[in-house]
Amino acid sequence: MPKRDIYLLSPRELSAETIAVAFAKTSRSPESFREIAAELSDESSAQFHEKWVVGYGHASVAEHAVLHIAFENVSRVAVETIESSRLASYTEKSTRYQKWGGDEFTIPPELESHPLRESFIQTARGLFSAYVESLAPAKNLVLKKSPRRENEADEAYDRRIRSQYVDSCRFLLPAAANANLGMTANARVIEMVIRKMLSHPLEEVRQIGEQVKEVARREAPTLVKYADAVPYVVETMREISKLEIGQSSAVHRSSSACALIDYDKDGEKKILAGALYRFGEMPFAAALAYIESLNESQRAELADVLLKRMSRYDVPLREMEYSTYTFDLVMDQGAYVEFKRHRMMTQTPQRLTARLGYAVPRLIVEAGFESQYRAAMESARETYEKLYEFDPHVAQYIVPNGFNRRVLAQFNLREAYAFCQLRTAANAHFSIRRIAQMMYEQIKRVHPLLSKYMNIRDESWQSVEENYFGRLQVGRFEG
Repeated sequence: MPKRDIYLLSPRELSAETIAVAFAKTSRSPESFREIAAELSDESSAQFHEKWVVGYGHASVAEHAVLHIAFENVSRVAVETIESSRLASYTEKSTRYQKWGGDEFTIPPELESHPLRESFIQTARGLFSAYVESLAPAKNLVLKKSPRRENEADEAYDRRIRSQYVDSCRFLLPAAANANLGMTANARVIEMVIRKMLSHPLEEVRQIGEQVKEVARREAPTLVKYADAVPYVVETMREISKLEIGQSSAVHRSSSACALIDYDKDGEKKILAGALYRFGEMPFAAALAYIESLNESQRAELADVLLKRMSRYDVPLREMEYSTYTFDLVMDQGAYVEFKRHRMMTQTPQRLTARLGYAVPRLIVEAGFESQYRAAMESARETYEKLYEFDPHVAQYIVPNGFNRRVLAQFNLREAYAFCQLRTAANAHFSIRRIAQMMYEQIKRVHPLLSKYMNIRDESWQSVEENYFGRLQVGRFEG
């Protein structure tokens, strides 16, 4: 009997394209991966990809070529497109644990030689100045509330309290603020990301797309060389954008912060039936009919068998995906920065806007910085409206984290467990805790049988509002 062997094809020894070919050839070759790789060169690998991936459309081969790309000093607006792929991994500079200086922002290329350029720069600098000025009074207040522990080192103390005040001050940072991030993805995903960026309405994003293409071609030259703008995407976005004209301001201000607009009314029964189907031999219709024949108490017992052994670190069985929920949400941009990381959801964010009101953190009010905070936010709102007349997409750059944004999201119960448990935890930012608690409350209302096993912190969204927000709260819109 052949001996089992498990080993790495190391990127230190082989190029990404060669590794992809070595894996691809195993479907037709009886040789070991080592033997296949030994016969390959960068040139022969490129020829293979040109024939099979490009010529015949076997794009899955490109998934074996993995690249690690570093992005530095890109705007938060651009980050949203870079991080929009479901099948990539990202790590981003945190607005919770790092601080920004006065000029760490991107000026939209569209404003080059435009009369609004100077107004944009002044407003952005004003927001950064207010942000920097808010740090000291907010920190002093936190120092009073969170005294140093016995024998606690300076560095440990600073690390413990930093997010407590930076969490509130970051509401002032505009979407133009620069970020660094690392991306790990296979060549197939990177090609799709390049296409998406080259099709984007913003010049900065298109420029980044060109740079990513150039960088990726050094490592996987054949697999990304045909990545280009997609006319279907460009023209469809252009046509649909025209339909936004004529929306009244009343419509903008009439929504709740968390509306469950659709859900599977038989979702719990389908999940239980799915579990029986997995471990039984009956057709799904028979499993569902059996679940429907049970009374409430019997279904509760089955739910208990399915979920009672789960710890907070366990992932629910995949059958929990047979029930879906659709939410229409309004959250501050700071919360959305964290919400968008849950890429297993289907998310449709609207453009950043300054027309849905903004949040005022309670810490900012208690630190005596509310008037300066509001002045900075109003300045951003005024500049936003000027920029909007020029280009609504460019106007996004000046919108601070504290302004509200509308997002449509659809996901299953398994993802609801992941999101709600993670984002209601004590170390989650208070903005995302509020939204997560609201969503959990709505899911619990319609599907109490299976949602009750979520490991949710004992905190309500109302208490989050009361403890962390000032007089103008998230999701309550200004006239």
